Amino acid sequence: MKSLFNISLLAGISVLMASCYNKKEPNYQYFPNMYEPVSYETYQESDAFLRGGVAAQLPADGSIKRGFVPYEIPNTTEGYEASKSNASPLDSLGYDEPQATQLYTIYCAVCHGDKGDGKGILVEREKYLGVPSYKDRAITVGSVYHVETYGLNAMGSYANQLNQNERWQVAQYVMKLKAGL
Repeated sequence: MKSLFNISLLAGISVLMASCYNKKEPNYQYFPNMYEPVSYETYQESDAFLRGGVAAQLPADGSIKRGFVPYEIPNTTEGYEASKSNASPLDSLGYDEPQATQLYTIYCAVCHGDKGDGKGILVEREKYLGVPSYKDRAITVGSVYHVETYGLNAMGSYANQLNQNERWQVAQYVMKLKAGL
């Protein structure tokens, strides 16, 4: 009798639970925002984004990014000549020769060669022709930095690959290679 009661109770509970299930309507959801997120329109929370149809905040006029020091010399022939009088801001403690050697090897030696003689691997394979040797050029630390920043002739700018400190490091290393030639 007792087992019959347990079986009927168990059957009643299972029938009751099965009757609550509806395929068209899911059961209760815990954390419903995870299943059905509330959508927000981009940049519509603030009135600051609505001026002139701008999609995002623009920096203030004349602002520069943190840690950036603008290079004031223009990208002209006169600017190149004026850059020759610039001296490196790095002192003897700021110049890191192993880092400068590594940067030169990565970015410059492919064309200019490991010694600065203009016989890099791309010149030997005749991919680029006419890469000058440093001993044939009237260059200074400032003019090398200027060329690294803006590029000259077939050489493009390296301002995106090297930050300002790294460009000064490479410029000083170039002058060391020129003295060795």
